[in-house]
Amino acid sequence: MTPPLCRFCRTPLVHTFLDLGRQPLANSYLTAEQLAAGGEPTYPLHVRVCHNCFLVQADDAVPADAIFDDAYAYFSSYSTSWVEHARRYAVAMAERFELGPESLVVEVASNDGYLLQHFVEMDIPVLGVEPTANTAKAAIARGVPTEVMFFGERTGQLLAAQGYNADLMAANNVLAHVPDIADFVSGFREMLKDEGALTFEFPHLLNLIEKVQFDTIYHEHFSYLSLLAVEQVLRANGLRPFDVERLPTHGGSLRLFCCHMGSGHEETDALVALRDDEHAAGFDRIETYAGFAPRVEAVRESFRAFLATEKAAGRRVAAYGAAAKGNTFLNYCGTTTDDIVAVFDASPAKQGRFLPGSHLPILSPAAVREVRPDDLLILPWNLKVEIMGQMAFIADWGGRFVTASPETKVLS
Repeated sequence: MTPPLCRFCRTPLVHTFLDLGRQPLANSYLTAEQLAAGGEPTYPLHVRVCHNCFLVQADDAVPADAIFDDAYAYFSSYSTSWVEHARRYAVAMAERFELGPESLVVEVASNDGYLLQHFVEMDIPVLGVEPTANTAKAAIARGVPTEVMFFGERTGQLLAAQGYNADLMAANNVLAHVPDIADFVSGFREMLKDEGALTFEFPHLLNLIEKVQFDTIYHEHFSYLSLLAVEQVLRANGLRPFDVERLPTHGGSLRLFCCHMGSGHEETDALVALRDDEHAAGFDRIETYAGFAPRVEAVRESFRAFLATEKAAGRRVAAYGAAAKGNTFLNYCGTTTDDIVAVFDASPAKQGRFLPGSHLPILSPAAVREVRPDDLLILPWNLKVEIMGQMAFIADWGGRFVTASPETKVLS
């Protein structure tokens, strides 16, 4: 069988990073009718690493329009901590780049306006670019002008021709989501002003490997990103990084500041330090990427042992957070409703549906008091503190919080 080609440099991909088998789409929540009908589609979830450019990437197994359609259920605003993260970003960027009523801020993958709304409140003009119509509709309703389209070089040229030349562009947690990463990045080159700034936020591959965050792997994530790989994509498309911030979001992310190759933005010490850290971690050596799979298998065995112990003790386990990362985790572990009775989630778009693969029913957080689980497994571990605060009342009946990565732990 001929190996697939790297989606950036077209080198044959002969090195496996992790193979999670066949899985359903992580954000395709089932209605009762779909559950009853059966026939849920699954796709290979095989991640490889390129020995030439070191881009870690999932096989192209699913067309993008099967993932991002009008039933797409992720609305950013349902996480209060994420909205606050966006607010702090807006305030910091407005100050750093002296943005005002004459400026333009463009966010790509603007979702429901969770970020751009903060610039609107500061009277800074904005434009959102978002491929999913239902989230774009929510953004427009809160006063964020939004174009419904996939972003790339042609989109960037079209919007620039319409006068949308940006002082600041943002793309949070989307760089990993695009099948053609080079075309996507080139769109920013088209819209960004000569001295404009562009920020990408993405989970850092260093944390995925060190903390065994394999549940961040799903079909919607085409790439798993290091500075080493991203910098090559940027430079091939007329852009370069000039600064970086390390963020706690999504288990450890980078906020990479980028600009045109000829821009006056100077490289910072922080960027140089990150390059050094990735070199020390061996990101430029193919052997570094081997050995991840056995560590992932150990996480699965730890969780399965926990479930067996709880079942033997007659304890009921429920989960919180119908998140994509949770679906990868549960399906890799072979979890069903025999193991976990339900999952609670604050998004009305998910409530009343069922998780893909495991088919756990999704209930409102208000139902926690009725179900009274003995253990509440926090699936979006990056929101652990927020969820534990909201659900602290489970202690009233002796309920415990549990996380499962990088090992299964009962939290005090």
